[in-house]
Amino acid sequence: MATLTIEVPEGVLSALRQSPSEAERDVRLAAAIDWFRRGLVSQGRAAEIAGLPRADFIAELAVRKIDVFQVDFDELKRELELG
Repeated sequence: MATLTIEVPEGVLSALRQSPSEAERDVRLAAAIDWFRRGLVSQGRAAEIAGLPRADFIAELAVRKIDVFQVDFDELKRELELG
């Protein structure tokens, strides 16, 4: 697994009232959700990035009112036209 390091301004963690490990968890989840929403990664891969079981990742999507299923409506229309 690759490792990324990010720097945050002084005081950010205390303003968020988070430990570095809590902030890491939040950043991983935020990245996973964003990449999933943009269709860059699958649900399973996003869960892996977030460090969560897939069911827990789906629950996190639901809490945030994010569609669990990615639907390409143009592709769906083409499929329906094919019968």
